[in-house]
Amino acid sequence: MEGEIINRVASGVLEGFDLEDYDPAGPRILVDVAQWLDEGLVLREKAFREALKNHDWAQYQNAYVAVYCSTDAIIPAWATILVASHLQGVAKKVVAGKIEDIDTEIYAEVLSSLDYEPYRDKPVIIKGCARKPVPDSAYLMAIAKLQPVAKSIMYGEACSAVPLYKRKP
Repeated sequence: MEGEIINRVASGVLEGFDLEDYDPAGPRILVDVAQWLDEGLVLREKAFREALKNHDWAQYQNAYVAVYCSTDAIIPAWATILVASHLQGVAKKVVAGKIEDIDTEIYAEVLSSLDYEPYRDKPVIIKGCARKPVPDSAYLMAIAKLQPVAKSIMYGEACSAVPLYKRKP
């Protein structure tokens, strides 16, 4: 074998971009509107408002909360907005949808605020084997932010990276 084997990641040629580094700590909690509906299907406004007034909102302190309905109930838009109004000032963030929707919104905010200049004109590898769940949408947002500055972008681990983009000379 001729030549020396060089670990390009360890030698710093590749710039790593790990989405897990941008995942803020904090519990993710689902709040199901169906729990306050009559038989999980019918919204009775007076009873709904009373149930929300008596609910223990402190359990959502500093959590990321997704408000959704687990049944096929047709509920007015104001119902989820009213639930969200009770969570304001308690939860870190409130979104409509499921846990994936929380993570998508968090990553959208974080990735929009990052400085991508350190990746300018460099080969970048977006780490692929996550220990925590990272929504697919976060990877799409990451490449949209990195592509205008990076020389090339790969996905995965250094030993088995998949090329995604290479700037034309």
